[in-house]
Amino acid sequence: MSDEIKRKTAETAQAYFDGYPWDRPYELWKSFDPGLAKDLSLFITGQMYARQKLDHPTRQLVAVSALAALERADELRLHIWAGLNVGCDPADLAEAIFQVGIYAGMPVVNRALAVLKEVLDERGQWPLEPDRD
Repeated sequence: MSDEIKRKTAETAQAYFDGYPWDRPYELWKSFDPGLAKDLSLFITGQMYARQKLDHPTRQLVAVSALAALERADELRLHIWAGLNVGCDPADLAEAIFQVGIYAGMPVVNRALAVLKEVLDERGQWPLEPDRD
């Protein structure tokens, strides 16, 4: 891999996952196969997440929506954290999760909102200010 990909991987990982207090998938991968973990990280973080087609907040809203619909709570937690790190508003993350309910059902929304609340609480951002609409 090029030095440019390594640089993008490091920068994107720092932007997304800085301060993340739970286990990251990379560490799990690395405990089984360090070489493969590096290759996966360079591809996922350095090439896919670092692409310029979508800005980072939009990319994280997409990831949060997909992970909520698929009921992938651990990855959802990681990408909610990343979304907040790159500037997603907590209310926008909640809205993305609520929108999933139309396609995936309200039990999925309830679980995803619980994960969002957990992350916000960990970051000292809970409770949210009530919407005044």
